Amino acid sequence: MDAQTESSRLAQESLRTQVRSAVLWRSGSQIFAQLIQWASTFMVIRILAPSDYGLFAMTQVVILLLNMLNGAGLASALIREPDLSEQKIRQMFGMLLLVNGVLAAIQFTLAPIAAAYYRQPMIETLLHVQCLIYATTPFIALPYALLSRGMEYRAQAKADVLSSVAGALAALAGALAGWGVWTLVWAPIILFAVRGAGLMMTARAWIWPSFDFRGAGHMARYGGLMAAGQIFWFAESQADVFIAGRQFDPHLLGIYTTSLFLAQIFVSKVIPPLNQVAFAAYARLQEDEGAVGRAFVRGVGIIMAAALPFYAGMAATAEPLVLAALGEQWAEAVPVVRILAFAMPFMTFQTLIAPACDAIGRPGLSVRNGATGGVLLVAAYLVGVNWGIQGLALSWLSAYPLYIAISLRRTLPVLGVPFAAVAGAISAPLAAALAMGLAVAAAAHALPVMTPWAQLGVLVPLGGTIYLTFLWIFARDVLSQLIETLRRQPVAV
Repeated sequence: MDAQTESSRLAQESLRTQVRSAVLWRSGSQIFAQLIQWASTFMVIRILAPSDYGLFAMTQVVILLLNMLNGAGLASALIREPDLSEQKIRQMFGMLLLVNGVLAAIQFTLAPIAAAYYRQPMIETLLHVQCLIYATTPFIALPYALLSRGMEYRAQAKADVLSSVAGALAALAGALAGWGVWTLVWAPIILFAVRGAGLMMTARAWIWPSFDFRGAGHMARYGGLMAAGQIFWFAESQADVFIAGRQFDPHLLGIYTTSLFLAQIFVSKVIPPLNQVAFAAYARLQEDEGAVGRAFVRGVGIIMAAALPFYAGMAATAEPLVLAALGEQWAEAVPVVRILAFAMPFMTFQTLIAPACDAIGRPGLSVRNGATGGVLLVAAYLVGVNWGIQGLALSWLSAYPLYIAISLRRTLPVLGVPFAAVAGAISAPLAAALAMGLAVAAAAHALPVMTPWAQLGVLVPLGGTIYLTFLWIFARDVLSQLIETLRRQPVAV
């Protein structure tokens, strides 16, 4: 073995170690932080009314749209920057401050228009107060990028946990004090403020911004492409609320959005931290597309092996799950959650594609995929909303299979990955999850009358046992790979 080959091998081993540590800290801390938030969230859901969540969802359409432009994509350019100087960091800080100041002004101006569109005067006041969120964004995005560049996720973990505790306490205090919808407004503002302060101190990123942007055009262009992709993601994920908000009353909209929150727990809470680590890891491998492709296939197989049984179990236990987690007042959400659980595997798979494309310098591909998804899903929402909240849920299931098929046809050749490799990575987990879901659904039907928590106490262990047993008998290599990943190396490079 020559010196260059040995050096390459050692570099890959080092990256594997870093990725393993990053996944453990990023996903581990994220899961711990989310457990805190989930405990608080479900307690608050039991206190607040569905109409409170409906009003809050209406404001989120505006906030999430503008947040697609808040500079997070700009900050991601620092992760890929081969030669990072203090001047570039100061320029990025200046861009973030400028962009978010403009966005706050735009939201303040749009508030009365949004209130008129939804025919809910209170929306104007809610949106005015929520402008405070933009003051926190630069102090989160900049240190996050600097820490991610060095894969220092242990430092991020501390800020995430601290901010989660602060947000959870604020939410509980507000709900118990009778703040109603204002609980949902102030809790995230407090969470973001604490996270920003924690990240800035951890990254030692207290610097003066520079508003001289000469020489920073390439970072702005890269960030702009990533922001464009995020805007299309907004069309995919928020257009349903925008469309339904004018046709449904706040109660029905609250039922729908809370059902969506429950169904998207895995894809919205577990996948993002893993994608953040994946992006940083892929960026290290961007000169070797073959390595990126292999890592992509392995990552898809591992994540879908966890996601598929989660969603199959959710579909099979939708009724006791909703009643136990949310309470009797949310019983209308049961059929909506069941439908959405069938659509979420497609959404989860789709979210795994963009980090690989972005990291190898092809964010334009993510933009094209996002544009396709935006068109397909918005068209489906416009049709589905005419059949109420269940029709709106079915629109996800009707559009996402076609969306992901088109995305894979575009993306896999760029990554140098044959479709058969991806299909092979998920075929065994899919078969095991389907077998598990059918068995759990049959068991749920056969159970005697018992409390929702008791039903879950029987069905969840049963489902887990069936899934793991299926893998042990028919796909032992998949099970071995999962165990190996947890013990040694989450991503092969």
